Amino acid sequence: MQLDLGKKIRELRHHNGCTQEALAEAIGVTSQAVSRWEANGGYPDMEMIPSIANYFGISIDELFGYINERSVRIDELADKINHMNQQNNGVNVNIDECITLARNALIEFPGNEKLLLCLASVLFNAGYVRYGEFHLIDAEGYGIYDAERHRTYTEWTEAISIFEKLLKSMGHGEMRNNAVHMLSQLYLNVGDHTRALELAKTAPGISGSQAFLKIKAADGKESARAHGEALLEIVHECSVLMVQTVLVYEQNMSVTDKIRGIRNAIDIHNLVFTDGNCGIYHDHKARLYTLLSVYLWLDGKKDQAFEALDDSLAEFRLFIKYCESDGNGNYTAPQIRLVPYDKVTPPMSAVSLAQDWPWWSVQERVIVEPEIKADPRWDAWIARLQ
Repeated sequence: MQLDLGKKIRELRHHNGCTQEALAEAIGVTSQAVSRWEANGGYPDMEMIPSIANYFGISIDELFGYINERSVRIDELADKINHMNQQNNGVNVNIDECITLARNALIEFPGNEKLLLCLASVLFNAGYVRYGEFHLIDAEGYGIYDAERHRTYTEWTEAISIFEKLLKSMGHGEMRNNAVHMLSQLYLNVGDHTRALELAKTAPGISGSQAFLKIKAADGKESARAHGEALLEIVHECSVLMVQTVLVYEQNMSVTDKIRGIRNAIDIHNLVFTDGNCGIYHDHKARLYTLLSVYLWLDGKKDQAFEALDDSLAEFRLFIKYCESDGNGNYTAPQIRLVPYDKVTPPMSAVSLAQDWPWWSVQERVIVEPEIKADPRWDAWIARLQ
């Protein structure tokens, strides 16, 4: 037990990106004690076990490495729900069945945190695919969320309630991070900026994020991998931030600058994916090109708008090819070649590019959509999506 427990604590700490000092402070021991456990020089007192398990957000059985039929069944249900939920990528494919499966799972295992998180995640997604996200322009010309409309989404109201309940008892780790991320977005969607800010204050700064702490928890080859993982995450988040900056400026940014901003959000990937192999991020780039087509059209660059749509399709085909590889292997660019591919649910088809166009909710869509879809090249592009 001593050997397995020390190894398990070390694995959990590395997975959650926390230091020995952070774990020690949280459970009221010295960092030397944690180091001794992990080096098989002893093991925690039994009264410490619940605190350690709670810190990592797992059961005591899981901490000791016990696997039973109940936990296996819960994992199977969670995997199935999450797999189905991923298929609703901007389009309602099976969201009703997904919600039903999650609710039935909670009837079987009432109050289980993992399944509650699954249900909240599905409800989070359901609001988007059933109704969409809407924006307005404030008196100063900046973009704001249509909070009044969003507050009518019963799915988001229930999801907020579940997330808030989970965060009261959920320990540190990936599950909690996911809950915080989605709850923050929902607070923004419904205009609850006070609670969003309170939640933000509980999170560490960028240098204290999981990605950066994993770097500090490893050395040698593992450190190289951790650096690559952090680099991928940062580049993607920078790309998303560039887009969001364009959207929030609305009338306070010229179309030319919006085009430049979206192109920068696309091009930043090339700094890391130097060989063009973007793996799962080909999907993100495909969506960026659809948004770019809106602003190019507004700028009178109609030929370039359709070139952007063709680029979108090219990126999406690379994404499908990646999905068909079943996520096996590693990225191939020099700085990230130790980072394994992400597992992802294959998309239904490239048709979703047109169904979701331009993916982001932008005010200019009402101007561009009837014009661009009246152009014969739109139907020709649709035909190539099949």
